[in-house]
Amino acid sequence: MEYPVLSSPRNLEMSLSAAARVAGSPAEAFGAWALTWQQIEARMQGEAAAGFRAFVREGVPMSKELANQVAEVVMLWARNHGVTHYTHWFQPLTGIAAEKHDAFMSLKYGPDGTQAIDRLPGALLLQAEPDASSFPSGGLRATHTARGYTVWDPTTPMFIRRDGLTPTLAVPCAYVSYTGHALDHKTPLLRALTALSKEGTRFLNLLTGTDKVKQVDATLGTEQEYFLIDREHLAQRPDLVMAGRTLLGRVPERNQQLEDHYFGPIPARVLAFMGELEHELYSLGVPVKTRHCEVAPGQFELAPIFEEVGVAVDHNLLAMDVMRRVAERHGLACLLHEKPFAGINGSGKHNNWSMSTDAGENLLDPGDTAEERARFAAVLAAVLTAVHQHAALMRVTVASAGNDHRLGANEAPPPIISAYLGDAIDALADAIERGDGYDLRIGKAISITKQLQVKLDATDRNRTAPFAFTGNKFEFRAVGSSENCAWPMTVLNAAVADAFKTLSDRIEAGLKAGGDRAKVVADVVREAVKAARPVRFEGNGYTEEWVAEAKQRGLPVLQHTPAALSALRDTAGTQFLLAHGVFDQEELDARHEILAERYLKALDIEAGTLADIALTRVLPALEAQASNSGDALLAFKQSGAPSTARQEARLHAVADLAELLQVAAEALEASREELFAGHDVAKGMQHAVDVLVPALAALRTHCDAAEAVVADALWPMPKYRAMLFPVG
Repeated sequence: MEYPVLSSPRNLEMSLSAAARVAGSPAEAFGAWALTWQQIEARMQGEAAAGFRAFVREGVPMSKELANQVAEVVMLWARNHGVTHYTHWFQPLTGIAAEKHDAFMSLKYGPDGTQAIDRLPGALLLQAEPDASSFPSGGLRATHTARGYTVWDPTTPMFIRRDGLTPTLAVPCAYVSYTGHALDHKTPLLRALTALSKEGTRFLNLLTGTDKVKQVDATLGTEQEYFLIDREHLAQRPDLVMAGRTLLGRVPERNQQLEDHYFGPIPARVLAFMGELEHELYSLGVPVKTRHCEVAPGQFELAPIFEEVGVAVDHNLLAMDVMRRVAERHGLACLLHEKPFAGINGSGKHNNWSMSTDAGENLLDPGDTAEERARFAAVLAAVLTAVHQHAALMRVTVASAGNDHRLGANEAPPPIISAYLGDAIDALADAIERGDGYDLRIGKAISITKQLQVKLDATDRNRTAPFAFTGNKFEFRAVGSSENCAWPMTVLNAAVADAFKTLSDRIEAGLKAGGDRAKVVADVVREAVKAARPVRFEGNGYTEEWVAEAKQRGLPVLQHTPAALSALRDTAGTQFLLAHGVFDQEELDARHEILAERYLKALDIEAGTLADIALTRVLPALEAQASNSGDALLAFKQSGAPSTARQEARLHAVADLAELLQVAAEALEASREELFAGHDVAKGMQHAVDVLVPALAALRTHCDAAEAVVADALWPMPKYRAMLFPVG
């Protein structure tokens, strides 16, 4: 069977033409379709500008008159770009952004009749009302209590979405219920960042006995991995359409074992896609920086410059949406699932995280002076404390049905949260424990030739580490490629805020007892680093020995999503989130229910889809193969062949496989019935782990065995080799 691909000269020419249209300086294009709060302020005058700045920076409420002035500035800017509609762009707990479009048009009534005018009232810019019962709420909202509110977050730039000939102004928002509960990813993140700034400022000022630091901000850079396949292939794979991943398929003889795709030449068609994608993201104010081929064939990566965490999260969510849309224009499909193809590298979203002061000082830069090294040691102690004390909650934030396939395989870290520091920083931590000071010894430069010298970083890289120090930041490598990284960033920043508070309380207690500040701080830092030693691991996270050692160290070993989600039921483990006002108990309970249901629904979709494919596509293919093999066997016998034993064995094997496949498909369908029995989520998840996941694997084994014996011309779907190699 022929599987069409859109790699014809005509389509390639169209792709190259698109790339030519977007050629030019990224800096010139940057932000052309975005509107920051600073740009809004610059379009205002005097007291209005000052009032708006106070609203953004200090949360001072705007008057109705000022809100209308701001809305007028926003609308005029948008109308000058051809925009007729606006939308409150928010992040419900569905995994994607949501939007409802409203026209700027309003009606003005007067004695001479009704007149249509362009108008955006300030009240509608600041706040809108979507239906809260139609999004996942975990029981926080019901059909008869449906009101929810989207509230403009001015810290993220507005942007204009250009889909075809219909540009729309998007206003980034938080989303809460009528009762004030967070129904989105952004609201808890904003709360966590507030807690981090409060506790981080207190901690840093306690180190020096000054009030020099006024604010602490977290920064983030997200390395987004993805696959590209031909869009026609997507249409012919029901599993990719319905589940986002291939539920069956044999790994081709050549895959990634030659290690030639990683950082290899980018194919022309893909480069054309990347060029248009980057130009569109530049214009939206998303500072993308890096593009390259990833490890697996057909896999690529996009990485931005660091931004403040809240903006970076919004920009990553926007980038994922734009990636899908631009791919369609190039006849491609962008796959963001964590494991779209079994047996080869999966996709992650490495969250490169750091913190800085209001003076722009990177708190995770080891520095050069004694003062900088002492501060780095103290901040490092806080981060290690956070990871050690809240590893289980960090694991929850990367738990999903998709990420279960990726964690622990092909360059993804294992599902055990540990921190990797590298030789130099690990030696520093050891020195801190011994009380030997904060001297940092980085290895000597490597000399290639007299002209070529390599300056060593403060640390090596460990791809098996979930949370690795990489020079002046930590890289949270366990985040899945399809995830909204607000959730892991919420817990990480809240955990560090909690660690800052814990260490600050100890320092204050020591100072009140009359201790010398330098000695008190050194003692607190030393004890914190010593207590967090179990979470430090410099070895290979893939080994079975590490699993056993992690258990011995007392680290949470949560191998799959149901095990991880149990941490949300541990009231002692979640207390820090309540204490810092990031969540209340009802919101945490709701998230457990939402995540559990999402896991069960994902598996239910996969099970139903695979059973359907097996019975309606693979089984008929086996039957057609049996018919062909039977005809061939008869022809051999009629020809007087000396032996037909092999042909007979082949025919029997196909028949046996058809029987095994049908039985497995029926068993898989039956196992679905228990997933939601009695609306008992805990029982459903246990059933999924014990019965449904193994049933999925068993049916896949038979389907993949069928692919090995059915003639190519009879196989009903594009194979891995067809999907991966024409693009990559």
